[in-house]
Amino acid sequence: MKSKEVRDLSITVTAFYMKIAGFWTSNNYVEERRRNAIMSYTLFTIFFAVATEARDLYFSWGNFSDSIYVTCNIITVALVLIKLLTSFVYNEELLAVIRYARTNFWHSNYDAREKVIMNNCQRTCNYLVFVFTFFAQGTILSFILRPILVNRGKNESDRILPFNMWLELPLSVTPYFELMFIVQVVLAYHVCVCYHCFDSLLCILNLHTASQFRILQYRFANTCNEKCKDEVSSLRSSHEYAKLKTYIQQHQALIEYCKKLEEVFNSMIFGQVLLFSLLMCLDGYLILMEDTPFGRRVTFAFHITGCICQLLMFTYSCDCLIRDSTNVADAAYNCLWSLLPMDKYGKMIRKDLMFVIARSRTPCCLTACGFFAVSLETYTRILSTAISYFTLLRNQSENAFEA
Repeated sequence: MKSKEVRDLSITVTAFYMKIAGFWTSNNYVEERRRNAIMSYTLFTIFFAVATEARDLYFSWGNFSDSIYVTCNIITVALVLIKLLTSFVYNEELLAVIRYARTNFWHSNYDAREKVIMNNCQRTCNYLVFVFTFFAQGTILSFILRPILVNRGKNESDRILPFNMWLELPLSVTPYFELMFIVQVVLAYHVCVCYHCFDSLLCILNLHTASQFRILQYRFANTCNEKCKDEVSSLRSSHEYAKLKTYIQQHQALIEYCKKLEEVFNSMIFGQVLLFSLLMCLDGYLILMEDTPFGRRVTFAFHITGCICQLLMFTYSCDCLIRDSTNVADAAYNCLWSLLPMDKYGKMIRKDLMFVIARSRTPCCLTACGFFAVSLETYTRILSTAISYFTLLRNQSENAFEA
């Protein structure tokens, strides 16, 4: 019987944004064509944003404050570009892991204890995804609202856009200003969607995979349960061995799934780990600089808070994957294997449990392109590096002003 897919709010929201970016599964030829068109538009949007910010940095190079501001924007767009190019290269693999999760994770045929595990997972996903999405959307909203508030009461020649264009056109004059403002808002919002949807997807996939390992722990621990204590027979051993064989196959499938997650997301994780320290350093500097306008401070307050939430979200989900995949060994050992008779199937169960325990001692994890495994320890290291960068940048700017 086909299992019914569970409606989860975090999955629904993430799927909606992934469809806007053009990297979600399609059910027919029409949806496939639409997805390819949206994907092309997404790539055009990101390359346009990169070109705009690079040109802005060229013309702002003499001004220290503006250069820091534009550099922060460039790093943000560079992170989005890394995610998009990686997803474009591993597009089929990305869609495959989504389909596998939809078929094997997001369904309703669990028992009572397993439903509790899945409900806890869904609750955690909802908290993390919605908090991160709120600050990401708040950042782009502040980018849009700041020029609207600044332009109140100004002449046409003094109006500003959300982002500098440096074109030989009268962009502050109607109708050029209104047209360019709308274009920038549409493109900037698309960049924002691409910025947070891939991290939300990674968090959901990691936490649901970790929950599957917790469900597997529960199943291993109940392989030889208390109800069968007095039923010491060869028939019981064969029944328990059949269950154990199914659980081992599930364990092997989860391990292979983690390898696919590593293949798809390791480049994204590497780019984020590499650039997050610098990004948060620049955010903090722009917030604390005395000559930073109030609107920019609000924008980058949202941005740095979103970065902290984003960093916590994917490092915590990766850490859950490590811990829960390792704990399978303890669950396999704690099952009541000692109550089984020493017949053919009883010996086979003991032998297979030894293999499960040995394999589980090597945790499933996601790495930054194979350099190191990502965990909560990565979170503290990135924050520490960001503070070091901030202190260095602050000292250098003070020395420059004194000179």
